[in-house]
Amino acid sequence: MIPTIEWDGQNVRMIDQRKLPDKVEWFLCRGYRDVISGIKKMVIRGAPAIGIAAAMGLALGARSIRTGSYVIFRDRFKQIADEMLLARPTAVNLRWAIERMSSLVRDMEGLPVDDIKAALKKESDKILSEDIEINRKMGKNGLALIPKGATILTHCNAGSLATGGYGTALGVIRAAHENGRKIKVLADETRPWLQGLRLTAFELMEDSIDVTVIADNAAGTLMRQNKIDLVITGADRIASNGDVANKIGTYQVAVLAKTHKIPFYVAAPISTIDPDTKTGDMIPVEERDPEEICRFGSQRIGPPCVRTLNPVFDITPSKYVTAIITEQGVIRPPFKKGIRTILAKA
Repeated sequence: MIPTIEWDGQNVRMIDQRKLPDKVEWFLCRGYRDVISGIKKMVIRGAPAIGIAAAMGLALGARSIRTGSYVIFRDRFKQIADEMLLARPTAVNLRWAIERMSSLVRDMEGLPVDDIKAALKKESDKILSEDIEINRKMGKNGLALIPKGATILTHCNAGSLATGGYGTALGVIRAAHENGRKIKVLADETRPWLQGLRLTAFELMEDSIDVTVIADNAAGTLMRQNKIDLVITGADRIASNGDVANKIGTYQVAVLAKTHKIPFYVAAPISTIDPDTKTGDMIPVEERDPEEICRFGSQRIGPPCVRTLNPVFDITPSKYVTAIITEQGVIRPPFKKGIRTILAKA
């Protein structure tokens, strides 16, 4: 698996996911604003990967603060953290990583600033390594839900490219493949950025996992024809009642799965669960440039000046979710109780 993001000496580099699968190209970040740009411009995406990028970006930003005063350092670090927080509003892992790094700064009050900078870099590495281990645990926990020979539908990309490595939804799929379940995967193309076609298919083919790409609007027909056994997606934020924010198109897949009595699973680390968000209605849904709808790469495919609407996430109410797979175990309805129990373990 290609690493999604890593330290490159004193800089951070991330795979430019806009260029995949045609070429593997690194996007070099020499400062925290480069990281913010990478997040905003979809160089890196996926909730866990965005959290890791934010942590590394804050470590980069901390390095740029030239002072020996803890108070000056703390105040400037907070300004950088506030800038980072605005990069992508829906993915809660961004906020989670920023709070973890900010807490470290507070806990080290009174220590030399250089020691704090070193600790922040080390903490960002720890967040990366923890994420990979979390994903592998998630894969093991989800394994019991995957029948031998199952055909699995997934939407968007929730693989190694969306995380520190291995993946959330694709982590479960990888675990099933590694355990000889002889699975097949159907990947929605996932308009308008085509993460399913460009990224999920690329990852699974690299791992020799049987994958077929379908148009987003083909899922219902294939479910009706009994050609899909279960659905697994990732998540960008999960409310405390089990409502799920994920890539646009997830909601309609969940509704179709419910109609056809097909299990709909969500795989996500507990850092994606936001206990302060009571329902999905409270989750901010990002809208991106309308031009993304009208273009295929650099080629315009819509009429000039046509109006478009481009929400990039949707909310799937918990009643459509069969179970949530986490590194701490599988959460089943009632989700409020199950989520409270899982978070208490963390």
